Amino acid sequence: MISAMSPLFCLVRPLLMSSLILMLLSSCADTKHRLVVSVAEQRMALLEEGRPIATFPISTSKFGLGDYPGSNYTPLGRMKIAKKVGDGLPLGMRLKDRKPTGEIVPVNAPGRDPIVTRILWLKGLEPQNARAYDRYIYIHGTAEESRLGSAASYGCVRMGSRQIAWLYDQVGTGARVDILPGPLPPPHLLPP
Repeated sequence: MISAMSPLFCLVRPLLMSSLILMLLSSCADTKHRLVVSVAEQRMALLEEGRPIATFPISTSKFGLGDYPGSNYTPLGRMKIAKKVGDGLPLGMRLKDRKPTGEIVPVNAPGRDPIVTRILWLKGLEPQNARAYDRYIYIHGTAEESRLGSAASYGCVRMGSRQIAWLYDQVGTGARVDILPGPLPPPHLLPP
């Protein structure tokens, strides 16, 4: 046993404190950013401290809205970014089971619809979207960039590779995500 006065404790204590501080900081949720998805407009806004700083064309499900297993629907409501996947990957890198395959898929490659570039994995925070995480609902890059702006996905929220790479670097885990059926509201009218 190491006592608080032993020389070994004096050497180890700064390392323990540093590790504890890093662990606490890494578990902090991103409360500065918020993403708001409009299914009606097929657009997503990024807000920073309540102010819109960017909007993007996106694609939600071509099958409709909801959170039923196997439905390929896009869930509605309040969620958060639970995990981020794809640090430093090149644009167009195909991801299978959230792992890079080594294949770079060109933009608008015919007959191709893989998940590419980055993944922001969503966790539902309401009963109406509680299955989102287990259904692997993501905001992710798509090779089908020509279809952005129209409902074309299998449940996820798709973005262009450049846009998802930029967004990935802006937001952290814990950032709030609201998927709304209607148009993007002014920030002051967003649900709390």
